[in-house]
Amino acid sequence: MLALPSMKSFADSAPLPLVCHPRTPSRGIRGIDVVAGGSASGILTLAFILEGNLSGLRIPEPRASRCGHGLWQHTCFEAFVMAKEGAGYREFNFSPSGEWAAYTFRGYRDGGELDIDMAPIIAVHRSVDRLELHAEIRPDCLPPGRSLQLGLSAVVEDADGVLSYWALRHPPGKPDFHHADAFALQLPGPECVT
Repeated sequence: MLALPSMKSFADSAPLPLVCHPRTPSRGIRGIDVVAGGSASGILTLAFILEGNLSGLRIPEPRASRCGHGLWQHTCFEAFVMAKEGAGYREFNFSPSGEWAAYTFRGYRDGGELDIDMAPIIAVHRSVDRLELHAEIRPDCLPPGRSLQLGLSAVVEDADGVLSYWALRHPPGKPDFHHADAFALQLPGPECVT
C-alpha cells in the first residue's frame, strides 16, 4: 500500500506512475502519472498526466461538462475510492471531453450510479505530446471515513480502437480496477473526513 502524508496543499504531492497492464501494451504512450491530494475542506484533487504520441490515440473532443455513460470504453481517467473502515467504494470516471460519471458499490462490482448531483470541476489541457486532466471531487461525493484508499487508473484507446489499461497496481489476471489489490494508495488525515 502506497501512503501519502497528510497534505496541506495539492502542490506538495509527488506524481505516482501508473503501470500498463502487461496484456494490454501501448506503443504510443511514454507514461501516465497521477497526483492525488486532499484539502482541509475534504475535497479530493486529482491530476492525471499522460505523455506520448497523442496523434496515435483516440482522445474524445471537448464538450460541455455533463454526466456521461460508458466512458471507460474510450480514453478516460478513473478513481476508485474506499473508506478504510468499510467494504463499499465509489468509482469516478473523467473523460478528456469534460464528461464524468460516478458509481457507488456495496461490495465488489455490486452497485450502480451514484445518486448525487456531483458536477465535479474538470480542467483539461492538451499539447502535442501531453494530456493533463485535473478533477476535484467534493467531500459529500466521497465515502465517509477518516482515511481513504484509492485505486487510480486510466483506460487509453489507440487510433485502431485497441484499449490499454493503466493502474497504480494490477491484481493477477486480466485488468480489474475493482479488485481490492488495485486500491494501492492510502490518503490519511482529517482532510478526508466527510
